[in-house]
Amino acid sequence: MSKDPDHDPSAYEAQHVHTVYEQIASHFSSTRYKPWPIIERFLLNLPPGSIGLDIGCGNGKYLAVNPNVYILGSDRSSNLVSIAKQHQPHSVLVADILDLPHREGEFDFAICVAVVHHLSSRERRVEAVRSVLEPLKGEARALIYVWALEQEGSRRGWAEGDEQDVMVPWVMKGSKKGVKQGDGKAAASDAPTEDRTFHRYYHLYRRGELESEVQAAGGHVLESGYEKDNWWAVAAKPPG
Repeated sequence: MSKDPDHDPSAYEAQHVHTVYEQIASHFSSTRYKPWPIIERFLLNLPPGSIGLDIGCGNGKYLAVNPNVYILGSDRSSNLVSIAKQHQPHSVLVADILDLPHREGEFDFAICVAVVHHLSSRERRVEAVRSVLEPLKGEARALIYVWALEQEGSRRGWAEGDEQDVMVPWVMKGSKKGVKQGDGKAAASDAPTEDRTFHRYYHLYRRGELESEVQAAGGHVLESGYEKDNWWAVAAKPPG
């Protein structure tokens, strides 16, 4: 996929990311229920009483992983936020990662899973990482996940040397047969429907690219690695 060099990143993301997630929110949520191991471990190792952020929380599947911490979740999709509200006593709100309402230096931790790779320029991705780090207290940590380019072992099959800016399809299966009414006829609203395919923009990260963007955002990389076709990094503000 190629982008017009003069494209408006905000409008581009609104069309190819935000609008899509609003449309697929319920179906997307139904496939997102099992925590990934490294994220689960990060949350379970937090001190009891910690207060943190899930930036781009989606359906909120990580909010209740550790019952001894409190998480304020946010997402650009109002439909996904509506689903995430079920995870009481945690709170959720609609907010863009580049326009978060949080005060600087207030939170004990943050997670940001599968969000930054939806920003369509390096400058916006670095700014997104900065937005994740700014609300943290001095020694607090953030865990950031992005899709990897190196996915040779997955069904997607991307590899080093492939295009990094891609459109990824999401298919919502239609119903193959209408539901019969009492008179044996299918109601108009229950008639067979076609499959619908939506395309979401992703920037696929090369090895070392996430760490580079953390540093460009003024952060300090504490740990990093690869899991389930993703690159991840634990980051903090620089010491001192």
